Amino acid sequence: MSATMSGSGSSAPCRFAHYFVICGIDNETGLEPDALAGENFDQSPLKRTFKSKVLAHYPENIESNPFDQDAVNMLCMPKGLCFRTQRDSLTPQFHSFLITREDGSRTYGFVHTFYEEVTSPQICSAMQTLHQMHQAEHNASAHKCPSSSSSSSSSSSSMDSLASSLDEVESPSSSQCAHRSCGCLGEGYDSLRDTLYVSKAMCLITPMPFMHASKHFLSQLNHAVMSSQPPPLPLESYIYNILYEVPLPPPGRSLKFHGVYEPILCQRPGVGELPLADFPLGETFRLLGVENLVQLFNCVLLEMQILLYSQDYQRLMVVAEGITTLLFPFQWQHVYVPILPASLLHFLDAPVPYLMGLQSKEGTDRSKLELPQEANLCFVDIDNHCIELPEDFPQFPNKTEFIQELSEVLLSFGLSPEGGKISLAPPVTTQTSTLEVKLKSSCLSKLVDDKKNGNLGGEALDVLELLQGNPTLERLQALAKRTGVKVARLEVLEAGQKATGEEGVGGRYPAEEEELRNAKLNVQLREVVAARFTTMFTDYESFVIQNSPDLESWLTNREQMHNFDKASFLSDQPEPYLPFLSHFIETQMFATFIDNKIMSQWEEKEPLLRVFDGRIEKARLYNVRAPNLRSSVYQKCTFLKESAQAIEQRLRKIDHTAIHPHLLDMKIGQGKYQQGFFPRLQADVLATGPTNNNRWSSRTCSTQRRVDRHRQQNEHLLLDNDLKEKHMQEARNLGKILRQPKLSDLSPAVIAQTNWKFVEGLLKECKMKTKRMLVEKMGREAVELGHGEANITGLEENTLIASLCDLLERIWSHGLQVKQGKSALWSHLLHYQAREEKNELLSESPVSNGQERRKLESSVGLPVLRVSLTQDMRHIQNMGEIKTDVGRARAWIRLSLEKKLLSQHLKQLLSKQVLTKKLYKRYAFLRCEEEKEQFLFHLLSLNAVDYFCFTSVFTTIMIPYRAVIIPIKKLSNAMTTSNPWLCVSGELGDSGILQITKNILEMTFDCQNLGKLTTVQLGHDNSGLLAKWLVDCVMVRNEITGHTYKFPCGKWLGKGVDDGSLERVLIGEFVVPYNNDEGGRGCKTPPLQRSPSQIRRISITSLTGHGNKPTTVQIQESIGESVNNIIKHFHKPEKERGSLTVLLCGEGGLVWALEQFFHHGFRTARLFQKNFFVWDFIERAVACLENPDQTGDLQETPEPLGLNCESFCRYVNGINNTPRNIGKDGKFQLLVILGARDRLLSQWLPPLAECPVITRMYEENALLRDNLTVSSLVGVLQTLNDFPITLETSLTKGVDL
Repeated sequence: MSATMSGSGSSAPCRFAHYFVICGIDNETGLEPDALAGENFDQSPLKRTFKSKVLAHYPENIESNPFDQDAVNMLCMPKGLCFRTQRDSLTPQFHSFLITREDGSRTYGFVHTFYEEVTSPQICSAMQTLHQMHQAEHNASAHKCPSSSSSSSSSSSSMDSLASSLDEVESPSSSQCAHRSCGCLGEGYDSLRDTLYVSKAMCLITPMPFMHASKHFLSQLNHAVMSSQPPPLPLESYIYNILYEVPLPPPGRSLKFHGVYEPILCQRPGVGELPLADFPLGETFRLLGVENLVQLFNCVLLEMQILLYSQDYQRLMVVAEGITTLLFPFQWQHVYVPILPASLLHFLDAPVPYLMGLQSKEGTDRSKLELPQEANLCFVDIDNHCIELPEDFPQFPNKTEFIQELSEVLLSFGLSPEGGKISLAPPVTTQTSTLEVKLKSSCLSKLVDDKKNGNLGGEALDVLELLQGNPTLERLQALAKRTGVKVARLEVLEAGQKATGEEGVGGRYPAEEEELRNAKLNVQLREVVAARFTTMFTDYESFVIQNSPDLESWLTNREQMHNFDKASFLSDQPEPYLPFLSHFIETQMFATFIDNKIMSQWEEKEPLLRVFDGRIEKARLYNVRAPNLRSSVYQKCTFLKESAQAIEQRLRKIDHTAIHPHLLDMKIGQGKYQQGFFPRLQADVLATGPTNNNRWSSRTCSTQRRVDRHRQQNEHLLLDNDLKEKHMQEARNLGKILRQPKLSDLSPAVIAQTNWKFVEGLLKECKMKTKRMLVEKMGREAVELGHGEANITGLEENTLIASLCDLLERIWSHGLQVKQGKSALWSHLLHYQAREEKNELLSESPVSNGQERRKLESSVGLPVLRVSLTQDMRHIQNMGEIKTDVGRARAWIRLSLEKKLLSQHLKQLLSKQVLTKKLYKRYAFLRCEEEKEQFLFHLLSLNAVDYFCFTSVFTTIMIPYRAVIIPIKKLSNAMTTSNPWLCVSGELGDSGILQITKNILEMTFDCQNLGKLTTVQLGHDNSGLLAKWLVDCVMVRNEITGHTYKFPCGKWLGKGVDDGSLERVLIGEFVVPYNNDEGGRGCKTPPLQRSPSQIRRISITSLTGHGNKPTTVQIQESIGESVNNIIKHFHKPEKERGSLTVLLCGEGGLVWALEQFFHHGFRTARLFQKNFFVWDFIERAVACLENPDQTGDLQETPEPLGLNCESFCRYVNGINNTPRNIGKDGKFQLLVILGARDRLLSQWLPPLAECPVITRMYEENALLRDNLTVSSLVGVLQTLNDFPITLETSLTKGVDL
């Protein structure tokens, strides 16, 4: 937070304040309407906006912090000049502001606005004339149109409508206005009758946010101006003192300096403490309540667009600074304008994350406030204590416990965690109050004791001496005390006299006690939040990738390098933290934090990073733990008391006292005191400070110079300074666009340049996001192909897609003509849909209006799927689960991405240029042709990978499916007399049994989303004469996403044919879509379930024929590979595992590999045309094991079966007794998968290999008869016992084992 700037030789960086500024009306130029502030001429002249000017600022300029006159003027008086009459409230107001420079450093401004009587006859006369003109216009319009509203005209742009909505409340309907403005109610202005007042602002500009000290100083200055008594010294003395003689307190020290009436304290945290934050956090929590504030904090961490809304400028600033203060050790990296002047309303159009504050007018209805984009907006209505959150974002980890701990801190200070309605900041009274008397009397006695300034005690002390010497008055005072009546004047005077003596023994002013309390509350709340980050990122350093030899090479390659191992970091975190952390580590603030960490190898550590790393070291000393034993148990902050004590010690025992204000060498007669008017200050006295008479200033400056020298030497050693600065800015500004709009120049050219920066930034962001999505996804597919390790999780993928949705919303929100609905993208799509449907009605030819058709590779028998942007929109519109436009837009993006049509659809949408021109201004991103083409090209690259981001997110929606059964011979289906049925299963459930109409190959059905499809059960009831069916495959398609799955069969269904099966469980494989249009060119990816690198092996049915048989080596390798794939499956994150069914039963799966093993050397002689199956051998082995005497071996007493044999026989008999007609191959599959599930498979092999029946059914060279091979296979299968294998219900239906 420290914005101490390096100044060359000057002592400015070490001074408490850099500038003192006066803004107000320029009597020479008179009244100038402020056109930029969105002028509304329907308003009464007293409520219109007029230009203010900087009337004076001292000193003229500081090299390290140049004075920006336009920016300071705009932020001192964001509404321009305010005129009032004696009937209006003339209460002074205080507010703060800040100016962020391009390098991220900040300058703070503190403003005290008061009202001064207008003495210029010309200005009074001009106001009178304006009022008469306004009255005449309103009288005329009242006769013409008594009911029309003055602000009913439709706005030409969203920003105009925003400006008019802000002013609307001050423009009541003309029927009311006619009464009000005519002066009947006494609200007009009459120069003879009324006194005219105008606002004037005193401003102090400081390098650090000493809010309380600056506020006290300015309020005392205002008291001096408004008081009936002149101040002890001319105002120049106090202003000169704070500008040139009050230093910044050194780190870890406190400082006392003197205002007009009262001493002022400030303190600065030490090197190892949280950085300075002087804005009252307690006030922020009071305004919003803990729960709302934690939600807002979460939105800021995730870099959403934040808009604060309040009537009070100081509230906007307090909430903005409060929330950014809590970010430690991270810093907000985007647009930060806590007070957005009326002339900069167009900046809400910015398609980037921002944190801005907008002033509301009293009584303005939120519903009338039309903002350019709201899809990713967090709207904070401070005055009504409520927030509107964006849809669908992760919650802060341990949110409930976090809120509880913050609430405990607030309760310990007597504050309610719920917040609540509190009045606006208490007015600073203009009358001579008892407080003022108290302040004056105490300060007067100090000045007498001071001996430096040659001032006398004055009337107040004489009065006190007289009163204290009077015994009658003393008795009256004692009586008054007993009855509860206070003699205010006397008590104040006594307190003033005692103040000097008390100060030495710890007596303090109420304001000082209040400041101490606020400081302690601030630091304790911040410590609670900082402790959360210390817990979450304790081991962050282990995952920082530092692979550059020097700073120059790192800065040069910054964009191409991965600086943080995100996947490993996330895998090390507790499960509940993952949704939040996966989003947070994608933010710019986290990227900058890691950049700073890497750069700290070569240069001085960034202050926030230094403090944070120190805390982690401290935490490790107290809590040594293994990095991988992460726990989500909430740990409370343990050093709240010591943080508060450090501040208390500094404020109780003041380290430094600045020089007292004193008489200056001034010309006599100038700056004459006049009550209620700020005097014209003597510029020559305030223009320059003393040469070098401040020991603290010189000491701090010498330290500063030493640091500067050290830094310069380092720079010369490492890099040429200019080159370094250039690289540094480029590296640090990666992903950033603007921190704050230029306030000094608001010409159309500058606004156009700002928008051009946005366009460039959006394109760059799109390139980076698509590249990241592509690389991460390709990395995962490479693993499936057997290359390297995966570095993306489902969580990360979802985060990246959500981030893409956010980017598209921001692109579509940029440069909108008129805002309609919360989602700009969905609004554009609806306009397009309306036009297309109108064209469809006119042409009546659905194919001719730009809708394409595409065929799916291998989709024999499936009808062509129509590709249409509007059809996809209708699918989304029919989803009752989605209630908002933002949700519909995100669902449409996910669907288009899953269908590999996102780029094609958006290209089609933007091809309607007439519509785009109607909806968007010339500077909008979507109307920059070259950038738009590049943007669509980047999105096209995403077609290179498969996404299931729609199917996996919308798991409860109803989806239409189409299934087609493809027979091997066309006639075989026609001859089937039985009643076939089908059951489709996926990762999310199954369809239930669906009866298929006899002799019809195709059917459609609706059911809840099944996810990725895994199996199909196909069967028939064996009725009729021709109950045999030879099926090649079943094709099933999701009619919304277009995903098609093929379920190969290649076998008969029917009794007395093949293995006699009446039903089969078929395992699915994803069919890769292929289309000839440019949208799909070069976009083929390998299927998800089967690695294309595996050789398509010989089918089991051909093993008994004359085809090539696999060798013993191939069989052993395939078993090893299938087991290895299952083990790898369980080592993946749970949400990334995919289908275990495919690994067990699919091609190349465990069942397939063991079937090859059992077929090796199997005697398959066809006796009487009868085929033998492996299941025949298993049944005979069971019979042999259960009745050993029947095998021909004469044994007197058969031995009891061992446990392994007993379980084997029980499972085989259980499968044989199942009511399902699954055939012999199906039964063998069931035995293998049940054995794998129950960890029995490896135990069953030895009894089978030793069974006497083996000699009759297997050749001598069979693998099953080789003891060494069998024991090796047992060892391989035993590795599966370590994993919990669960089976789909479709596989084990009807079997109770």
